[in-house]
Amino acid sequence: MNLVFIVLGLVLLVLGGNWLLKAAVSFSLRLNIPKIVIGMTVVSFATSLPELIVSVKSALENHADIALGNVIGSNIANLGLVLGITILLSTISVEKSFYKTDWPVMMIASLLLYVFIVFDGVLVRYEGIILFSLLIIFLIYLLKFQKIAVVDEVVEEIEVQPLYKDILLLIIGGVGLWGGSELLIDGAVGMAKSFHISERIIGITVVSVGTSIPELAASVIAVLKKEKAISLGNLIGSNVFNILAVLGITSIITPIRVTDFGLLTSDIFWMLAISLLIFPLNFFPTKMKLGKKEGIILLLLYVIFVLKMFL
Repeated sequence: MNLVFIVLGLVLLVLGGNWLLKAAVSFSLRLNIPKIVIGMTVVSFATSLPELIVSVKSALENHADIALGNVIGSNIANLGLVLGITILLSTISVEKSFYKTDWPVMMIASLLLYVFIVFDGVLVRYEGIILFSLLIIFLIYLLKFQKIAVVDEVVEEIEVQPLYKDILLLIIGGVGLWGGSELLIDGAVGMAKSFHISERIIGITVVSVGTSIPELAASVIAVLKKEKAISLGNLIGSNVFNILAVLGITSIITPIRVTDFGLLTSDIFWMLAISLLIFPLNFFPTKMKLGKKEGIILLLLYVIFVLKMFL
């Protein structure tokens, strides 16, 4: 039953997030908000809602290891699994914004999380406020100074719908996310107990991969359609959002207190290492391109990471 809860929870999270995204973009278009603003704010926030809902609920129910493991695991999965599979299927070109803005901000956010949590094992309210404030500054910078590639395909496909449809999608999407998070967390905690596996391991593998499914699905679909909707910048942006928004908002609502210190002695170092590795991979062997060789390296690292969790 725990596995059934996890699968149903993931399905509801993906569907709920998609319905909420459609409603949010339609509302934005109704208000004549520019598409680039929609892509960088509304779309980013909607696709990160599964992580946010799961992390907040986990922390409130005293399952902080699932909350933190979800974000650390999602960040590792975004670069190791999602990016790895994407560039195995098709080589992608890297924008200059990678080394000018995206990668430095991701590393600053990752290192800041490390400093905040490694010494006392807790992420408290004022630290959450600092993280979330940095996100606001980052978004303002992007909107004012950087022309970023956004997922235009998502925005283009959605037309302004009748108001009642938007409201209906908003309600159904919200209920889907809430119900999905309930089932996913219940299933994850139940599985951890029945197999005598720590919540940290379930959070950093099963839950994190589950909440990264929207990014993986979007990446594969984009490659199959030969569209460049998913770029390295998008995935790095997702990692930045996970730390600054998901953990920022969660710790503002309730402190995130680590109980399994494997998160701080191993997992967070994996996140830092794979984030750091992305930089040289963008220049060697082929400058500003990521292809099959880099994809194999990233996937192998992710497989080693997951195997290490269970061995």
